[in-house]
Amino acid sequence: MKYVILIHSNPQPWGHPTGDFLPEYRDLDPAVKARMDADFERLLTELDERGELVGGEALGDPVSSRLYRWHDDAPLAVDGPYSETKEHLAGFFLIDVEDRQRAEAVAAQFSGPGETVELRPVMVPGGDES
Repeated sequence: MKYVILIHSNPQPWGHPTGDFLPEYRDLDPAVKARMDADFERLLTELDERGELVGGEALGDPVSSRLYRWHDDAPLAVDGPYSETKEHLAGFFLIDVEDRQRAEAVAAQFSGPGETVELRPVMVPGGDES
């Protein structure tokens, strides 16, 4: 079953890894940060070794995005990000795991101070979840 893990964040200024730009992460004890970083690297290694990590990418600064909306029977390009949002999509990981329970266990480990992690099933052709 494929799931996408979406990383939402609100760092100002924008940069990656997003935690480096969030006060909730920067204010942590250095030993805690080192442990969290090591745990995350172990998780990525485990996902890769198990063949569960399909891919992932950090995303650029939200101010560089363009939104395309349908207006007057044609696409209309406008500057992004969404106008009323303070939190933005910072990146994503695509995983292919045995079941939702495994996906939830993995997604929980992506959570960090000042960030929100969203787990969502990937749809397959025909509209069903994978």
